[in-house]
Amino acid sequence: MATTFKQFSSNDVASNRTLLHESIPITGSMLSGTYIGASAAEENVKTYSHQMFTSIYDYPYLSSSSNHLMDITMGFPATNDDLSQSSPPSLSDQKKKINVYNQMAQLLSGYDTSGSILPFDEDGDVAAGGAKINAAFFINFSRLLTKDEIKKGSFEMEIGLGLTKPGGATDINGSRAKITDLDATSSYKINSPAGEYGILWATSSGTGVTGDEAGLSMASNAVTANNYHKCGLIFYQAGIAVLTASMFTARASQDRVLGISAGHVNSTHTAGVEFGTGSAVDNTITGTMVNSTIQENTNFLRGRIYNISFNNTTELNSTIHFCRANHNEFNYSSNPSYLETTGSKIAVKDSTLDNPVTYITTIGLYSTDNELLAVAKLSEPIKKDPQTELTFRVRLDY
Repeated sequence: MATTFKQFSSNDVASNRTLLHESIPITGSMLSGTYIGASAAEENVKTYSHQMFTSIYDYPYLSSSSNHLMDITMGFPATNDDLSQSSPPSLSDQKKKINVYNQMAQLLSGYDTSGSILPFDEDGDVAAGGAKINAAFFINFSRLLTKDEIKKGSFEMEIGLGLTKPGGATDINGSRAKITDLDATSSYKINSPAGEYGILWATSSGTGVTGDEAGLSMASNAVTANNYHKCGLIFYQAGIAVLTASMFTARASQDRVLGISAGHVNSTHTAGVEFGTGSAVDNTITGTMVNSTIQENTNFLRGRIYNISFNNTTELNSTIHFCRANHNEFNYSSNPSYLETTGSKIAVKDSTLDNPVTYITTIGLYSTDNELLAVAKLSEPIKKDPQTELTFRVRLDY
């Protein structure tokens, strides 16, 4: 137990902040079901009886070595007359979709001055009004992947926009939308209760395809010469991606969900890509939003995700304490064996007239009440005498 204490001055303590990044690749095969069991079940995709979201794991979720990757769900607000006021097969499921949207909007967008929930704003400029994301898919990445936050400007996602539904004659990934948080490092938003967020932009990334299959049909909202288009939001600290459902619609005829679309249009697919598995009406994104359950809609989306990648961020804060031992300090020990008065075999000094010598092995950091808070051990004893001054650098990471 220490009996002599030395107070730190302002020059003896320094702080440091380091950001560590890790690349996270997620393949589409994992999202669409990598592990197929004997009953043709997707063993790494967990569904629930409440059917409000779907969970994705990297291994069969019943395995002790599996890791939770993300949850996927969808919803729309009660103010969306084209969807919420319809007569779906299950009214309770319709309420679930509205509740999911409201819950996510409360968390990520917050409330206005009247206490009403703010819908997701397409460009993040809530005060200016503008278009809203009134039907959306939500991808909630696990904290295991995002750590402290998603690194701005690193998010990338590809979604198949082939005209036919998964399993159809046309490769749904032959034509893809590449979604990125373009220029997010300098243009991210801070008006969210969940922290910082950026706008997601989409452009064509398919190769070897032509005509209507070559890329996005939307002509407006381009911000670069590469013809990028708004398609959602990415919340960095929350680790949540919000994708507008209208990216699967055709601007000419399915303008109702958001008024912004990124689907393909040709003479036989005037309503955008085939999203569901039902009739000609129900297999559009608008039809499945209304007539399919949340779980079915998340399955439709999973079938079109080609890949996802981003860099996570781990914030490492450090406090560095410079422990200084001047020439006239810490040259004596309070250990009774320091002076030989009883013939101890572990004596350090033979005579009180000898120059004091100590060997420093441990440094303790104490509170103002002299309570031990942290201990630092040296790799080997360091000799200290009146002709020596030492400075020890003690670093605390948190």
